[in-house]
Amino acid sequence: MENRTNEKASSLRWKILRQALLSHPSPSSQDELSQRGIKRISRRTSHGFNLIPSHVIEDERGSNKCDGSSTSTRDARVCYTLPIPGAPQLFLTQRVDNRADLSDFEICDRYNIDNTGLVCNWPSEDVLAHYCLSHADIFRSKKVIELGSGYGLAGFVIAAVTEASEVVMSDGNPQVVDYTQRNIEANSGAFGDTIVKSMMLHWNQEDTFKDADTFDIIVASDCTFFKDFHRGLARIVKHLLSKAGSSEAIFLCPKRGNSLDLFLEVAEENSLHFSVTENYDKDVWKRHEGFLNGEDRDCWPSYEKGHCYPLLIRITL
Repeated sequence: MENRTNEKASSLRWKILRQALLSHPSPSSQDELSQRGIKRISRRTSHGFNLIPSHVIEDERGSNKCDGSSTSTRDARVCYTLPIPGAPQLFLTQRVDNRADLSDFEICDRYNIDNTGLVCNWPSEDVLAHYCLSHADIFRSKKVIELGSGYGLAGFVIAAVTEASEVVMSDGNPQVVDYTQRNIEANSGAFGDTIVKSMMLHWNQEDTFKDADTFDIIVASDCTFFKDFHRGLARIVKHLLSKAGSSEAIFLCPKRGNSLDLFLEVAEENSLHFSVTENYDKDVWKRHEGFLNGEDRDCWPSYEKGHCYPLLIRITL
């Protein structure tokens, strides 16, 4: 029993995957794994750093038809309350299923993408949104693009409170782009004079970004995990920075093993300059220390610094 308790999270993930693929999994072993492992292996969290308060206000049945098929999904309308006086509330429709449909993987294969943007608003996106909210002045009158936006909380925050001239939320997954466009339309009254758009943008296909517009600031969160996309991501960042002439990219990404370090090596190979800052915000750091010290483990039982805490990376030419 002691050996099982000490099993690594990665081992538990593979065991659960194996059980899911077996034709007739043992009910007892399946129950044992679900009871013993789910909380320990899941990196998904319903709270994260909880810097942008949110709550579900409505569950709904919807269809995501961007790929030409009708796939019923379990969606929810989530209200985000921005913690500054006078800021509008944001209402984002998101998936709340704890599963992926086969069609999701078919789309991933077709477009050479991953489906993590559909799963939830990830903790690093919450931190990026908070960072942008705390540094609203740098976005004023600027054209901003969010890469790999997922549901785009940071992009929506920038559009709602910073007086940016334009905000584009981009992703390589057409399903994600569909959700983003619907949410832009649903929140149009929150953006003032800021132009807000969604955009299909695949980092590994040069023809999709050759004609990409000029942007002053690039933002992204947790976008360096998949090593196969490192070169494409570095190229698109360099391309967008080159077109703007004087701009920067602001990334918030955990180390996630050696994936961040490997991306930074690729960035350097592409003549990009960067700085990495660990302690960049007192509120983020306070929550991080609380998770590490076990003060709030109920909210994040699997919290690990290297996998969960986003570092601030600023990239320039």
